[in-house]
Amino acid sequence: VQLQASGGGLVQAGGSLRLSCRASGGTFRWFDMGWFRQVSGKEREVVAAIRWSDPDTYYADSVKGRFTISRDNAKNTVYLQMNSLKLEDTAVYYCAAYSTRDYSRLSSVAYWGQGTLVTVSS
Repeated sequence: VQLQASGGGLVQAGGSLRLSCRASGGTFRWFDMGWFRQVSGKEREVVAAIRWSDPDTYYADSVKGRFTISRDNAKNTVYLQMNSLKLEDTAVYYCAAYSTRDYSRLSSVAYWGQGTLVTVSS
């Protein structure tokens, strides 16, 4: 499975961005999908995840109420809608396809997309 992320960019604090991650080369609909982010010098952390079989979702406390993860299995794409962005949301964001349902563990990820940089300015 290849994952291609897009949608990052520069945005002012309080603004919005939508990230997209398109999968190819595998059966996308069978994978739980997620978004991680990483700041230089820090560990990669999970932001949000969504199950393959139903709309059940998981969010890190830091983004609850601001970010929304969704998927379109017909388009093999997972999205991350980011609203009310804060300076601390600045990071490289990675999409991920999970092999197990322990969403916060890096070892649960079977496939990674390339990162897309989100920069939130004041």
